[in-house]
Amino acid sequence: MRRNIRVTPDGTRDLLFEECNARRQVEQKLSRLFQLRGFSEAMTPGIEFYDLFDSGNPVIPAEKMYKMTDYKGRLLVMRPDSTLPIARLVATRLRQAPLPIRLYYTQDVFYQNHSLSGRNDQEFQAGVELIGCKGDKSDIEVLALAAESLKICNAGDFRLEIGHVGFVMSLVEEIDENPDVQDLIKLHIENKNYAALGSLLDTLKPSSTAQFLRNLPRLFGGKEVLSAAAPLCTNPQAREALDYLNMVYGKLCDLGLSNHVIIDLGMVHKNEYYTGVIFRGFIEGSGDVVISGGRYDTLLQRFGCDLPATGFGVNVDSITKIKLARNEVKPPFPPEFLVHAESGFETEALKRIEELIQDGVCSEFSVFSSLEEARDYAVKRKIPKILIISDTEKIIDLNSGEML
Repeated sequence: MRRNIRVTPDGTRDLLFEECNARRQVEQKLSRLFQLRGFSEAMTPGIEFYDLFDSGNPVIPAEKMYKMTDYKGRLLVMRPDSTLPIARLVATRLRQAPLPIRLYYTQDVFYQNHSLSGRNDQEFQAGVELIGCKGDKSDIEVLALAAESLKICNAGDFRLEIGHVGFVMSLVEEIDENPDVQDLIKLHIENKNYAALGSLLDTLKPSSTAQFLRNLPRLFGGKEVLSAAAPLCTNPQAREALDYLNMVYGKLCDLGLSNHVIIDLGMVHKNEYYTGVIFRGFIEGSGDVVISGGRYDTLLQRFGCDLPATGFGVNVDSITKIKLARNEVKPPFPPEFLVHAESGFETEALKRIEELIQDGVCSEFSVFSSLEEARDYAVKRKIPKILIISDTEKIIDLNSGEML
């Protein structure tokens, strides 16, 4: 019994009419912005080898990927992330390209979420990768471009939350426990589950580092967060991360983004290839993460290409949903003309439609046998005029009922 032929798989959905228009508008705005900033488009396959995302050191949990096999029995996955495929592309086909390499993409990713998470498993993203440069200039450029990406979509007020992978990781590594416990600590921090984090820390040997980790929920806000954290932080790597965040935050404020940037010292990322500054973006009225990215200086080493890099991805679907909820996108307009051919004049009607299209006039060919059927259809579709093609041309204005 075929029970699933009328529904889409969990985590996916159909798009219709204004939903398609809204997504296309956001995609076009972001693509245009990235092009004007010197980024060139790249497209990667929707299906990749599983090894790309694992290769002995998984960066995306295996249980989160959609898997299949090819005709040789090799394990494949539907693309769960765009950064790794682009890293592969750069390390192979663009190995001799002048640095830095600026690439952007607009494509779907597929990531299995919990069935009750409310998140889609298929997500359309637009993003950039800036490969071959390190340091504060490239970090600031990418963060500023992330902010501009949210501005240009006109989806409302936004905020960027910035953190540093090195800060949290250096503290977690100080906990004298096995890697499984450390991973669980990172998971609770990533999920902002501080109740579970506190319960776990209660079972461990008391230490100043454990106490510091308990304070992470309060290390969220403006520059005062860095001032509050500095006296509590004795780890050299953590202090270095604090100093770097302080510098980046100051530069972003100089760019006029002080009202949009928040420091989150408890930020980590589900993808484990990040090495430095990381960030997430949110839009007012939505709990979705609409932008996510950061620095990943060691990722390309997996492909024998030691290049630093940074970038971000924009969840186009989340921005689309916000714009639709605010009624900012109108449904598609109906054609201006329904072109109806009397018997024997079908070819002339199609030629006439070509002429109208060249003039930018949206026209639809009538497939109906009778004018009465064509009229009924035009009324339902709210097409204002019927152009009748015979030995002469006639126009019926359905709004006035007059023959023109």
